[in-house]
Parts: sequence; structure tokens; C-alpha cells
Amino acid sequence: MIIAIHSRDVTAEEALAEALGREISMAEGLTTEPGGTVVAHSNRLDHYADEDETWSSATWADHLADPSLEHPLASGPDGDRRAILHVTAHMHPLDRELNHAEWSEIGYRIARVAGIAPPGDDQACQWIAVQAQPGRLDVIANLIRLDGTWSAQPRRLLQTLVAEARNIEADLLLHSSHRQTSARQDPAPGLEHAVSPRVPTTTGPLAGILRQLAAEQSGPITAVRQLVEEVGRQAAALPGDQTDAAARDLFWAARRLYGLQEQLGEIASRLQTPAPPAALAPARPVQAPAASRAAAR
Repeated sequence: MIIAIHSRDVTAEEALAEALGREISMAEGLTTEPGGTVVAHSNRLDHYADEDETWSSATWADHLADPSLEHPLASGPDGDRRAILHVTAHMHPLDRELNHAEWSEIGYRIARVAGIAPPGDDQACQWIAVQAQPGRLDVIANLIRLDGTWSAQPRRLLQTLVAEARNIEADLLLHSSHRQTSARQDPAPGLEHAVSPRVPTTTGPLAGILRQLAAEQSGPITAVRQLVEEVGRQAAALPGDQTDAAARDLFWAARRLYGLQEQLGEIASRLQTPAPPAALAPARPVQAPAASRAAAR
């Protein structure tokens, strides 16, 4: 799972349009029913809408922007008035298909650790989690709480979200962190790993080379993927449409690199030579007992 934090905005229209993959409108309804597009939301939504009411995508955007209109003097610690937070979680391309409850769980957990939905807080932020595109979940929130104060977020928001993403992967058995909990977290390898891979003695040389390339924690592709992800995060934090587009392309490139690692690992498994059968030790001659040897003389 790759977490991206987009540039904050004063309205939710652009964030919701990006989450949907199309422009918002008054004609398109987004429901909160099982199988609907809005898989999770703030706990006081029933205060604003009837249970059977379906809001258009434009109405959802207005709902998310309402706290900014109701509290025009509220601002962040740095005086910033851009209150719309947009977080995207990209699933691994080889992940299984998640159901509505699992998407909802991911949305609630992202909202909690981001500080926008503290448990039991009736004055918390207005937010929604949108699952409209394959392998992707978007959490959109207004950082101005219902009481007019600015929400308290983790000092290192991205790192906090990435850590929670790893926990989610483990809990929901997603690809592939639940298989790597005991793996040693090595720093990014140097070029020597790509130039002269060490071939394990228990596999054939071709399989050994591929396993080195596909190594999740220490392979050279991992180093490249981590750099691509980091550049994507930095680009997503910058203002401008071009940087947002570049960040999306970078995250997709990182996902393709991850898929390449998995493919190489599968090929290595097919190339791995089975261990040769254990050779039988030559039979040792049986010596006659000492008494028999003496009688034979």
C-alpha cells in the first residue's frame, strides 16, 4: 500500500473529482450503502442527511467545505486557511479484491491516525472515504472541527500514515507486508548489489540472480522503488496541477516496479533447481570377529 498526501485546498471539489476520476456534478449520486462509493464517513452525518437520502457528488463537496464557511476565522498553526486534507491509499496491484467492510475499515483507520476522527469525539472533523477507482481509496476531510478549532494532526503525518498502512496490510492479509514482519529492514543497497549479485548456493545461478533482484528488503529494484515513492511524496506536497499529476505518475511507476519484483520472484521459483538426492555411502566391508579371525589362521 502506498500512501500519498495531496496539497491542501480551500474547497473539496478538486479532491473529490480526483477521487472519482471524473468531474463532480449535481446529477451523480454517491451513496453510503454497502457497495456504494462513500465507504466511510464522519460519525455525525445523520445530523445533516436523512438515512434514505442520496447526495450528489457536488453536495458532498459542499458538505466537506461547510466548516470553512461556518468558521471563516479558523486557520492552522501556520495561519494557513487551506483546510481540505486529501489522503490517497493505493493498493498493491497483486492485492485481492476487497469488500465494502474492508474498504470501510481502511478509511476509518486512516481518519483516526490522521487526527481527523478521534474515537468518541462528537466535535471532530467532517470527512468521507471514497472508493471509486480500482485499488484506490481516497480520504477527504476538512481540518476545521465542528467546534471551530483546527484539528491536531501528528507532527510527522506521512510517517504516521505509512506505519498505519503497514499495520492494515498485516491485519487484512494484504500484499505483502504480513509475510515480512520478521524481515530485517536494511538501508537502500548500493550499486554493487546490481553489478555483482551474490548467488545463493542452494539454488541455480539464474534463480539466485533473480532472487537478488527481487529481494523485497535489500534488492536493487527496492532501492529504485523507494526513491520513486519518495519523489512522488515530495511532488504531491508541492502546489500546482503539474506536480499533482507527476506525483500520480510516480506512484503508478512505483507500483509497476513492485509488480516487477513479484514477477521476478515467481520466475526465480520456477527456475530453482531441486536439491539432488542424497548419495548413498559406499558399504563398508564387514570384519569378522577377532575369535573367528584367529580360528581361520
